[in-house]
Amino acid sequence: MTLDKTIADALRAASTATITTVLLKKGVRRCWMKGPMPAFNATDKMVGRAFTLRFVPAREDLATPESWASPTSTRAAIEDMPEGCIAVVDSMGVVDAGIFGDILTARMKKRGVAALITDGVIRDAVGVEGTNLPVWCAGVAAPPSVAGLTFVGWQEPIGCGGVAIFPDDVIVADRDGVVVIPAAMVEEVAKAAVEQERYELWVMREVEKGVPLPGLYPPNAETKARYEAEVNKV
Repeated sequence: MTLDKTIADALRAASTATITTVLLKKGVRRCWMKGPMPAFNATDKMVGRAFTLRFVPAREDLATPESWASPTSTRAAIEDMPEGCIAVVDSMGVVDAGIFGDILTARMKKRGVAALITDGVIRDAVGVEGTNLPVWCAGVAAPPSVAGLTFVGWQEPIGCGGVAIFPDDVIVADRDGVVVIPAAMVEEVAKAAVEQERYELWVMREVEKGVPLPGLYPPNAETKARYEAEVNKV
């Protein structure tokens, strides 16, 4: 699940806002997850391959404390997580049952997991903060996962925040939230994002000079020619 360093560095240099624009130009509209926002230790931009986990609605015979010792459990899934992955959890947007607490997030951090992303909530907020694991989520709640959810598996296609995520898709998370890049599009998106950021930096300098936006952003033919001429001088 490793990601090429050059591609990872390029994506780190681009905001999620830029990446959504690049994906939109390539026909992908549903890429920003509704719900997950920076909550704990989430000051740095995170880039990594998705390791997916899935919950379904609670069923009374399965959603019990005893299920935590089952071979199909969040505990077992964590032991499968490779170093550097980003755990993405489909919690169905449930906000009254915390899917992970301090012990589970501490174990994830110990295994080298880069971050946790969920459209649900976590519990043990103070303890989770203390693990230093970056977390994007929809909030916190005291009750455990089995109060509202049943864990059913990992490393399969999921929906998180209204977005389809497949194992090995690339996740980029920053202060604007979380974006998923389809695995097959990662290289082309990274290249386009770098160019988009370069152009927007040039646009900001033009705006500071007092240049009006029409014809500048987006650029008309004259602006494109002027931009290319100035860039090629460097």
